Amino acid sequence: MHVRSFQLSDVNSVTELMQIALSEECYKETVSAFARQLSWDSGLIIVAEEEGEIVGALIGTMDQNDGCYYRIAIHPDRRRMGIGKSLVESMEQRFQQRKVSRIWVAGDKHNSAAMPLYEAMGYGASQILQAFQKLSILAPH
Repeated sequence: MHVRSFQLSDVNSVTELMQIALSEECYKETVSAFARQLSWDSGLIIVAEEEGEIVGALIGTMDQNDGCYYRIAIHPDRRRMGIGKSLVESMEQRFQQRKVSRIWVAGDKHNSAAMPLYEAMGYGASQILQAFQKLSILAPH
C-alpha cells in the first residue's frame, strides 16, 4: 500500500470510493466538502493506493491555524488493515509541516465509526470538534 497526495486524475476513483464506503447521507454531505477542499487546497486530501486502486482517502482541512480530519473513507473490503492509520499519520505530518497549533477530528455523526481509530492514535475527547459546522469547506445550512 502506498499513501500519496491526491491527484486530479483520482477524482472519479475517490468519488466512487466514497459512494461505496460512506452512507448515502454522508456521501451527499461529503462530496460537496470534497469539491470545496479540492478548489482551495488539494494538498490536504490524501489517498491510499494498492495495485493501482484507490482503497482509502482522507479529507483534511485547515481553519486559520487549526488542522481538522474531516472525513476518512476506507473501502469496506480493506478495513482493519492499517490503511486508516497510515492515512491519519500522513495527514498528521502534513499538518505539522504547516505548523498547525491544534489538530481536531470533525465530531459529526458520520465520523462515529472512525472514532475508535482516532482514539487509538491518541486523539481524545478534547480534540473532537463538535462545532465543526464552522469549517469553511462545509456549506451553510
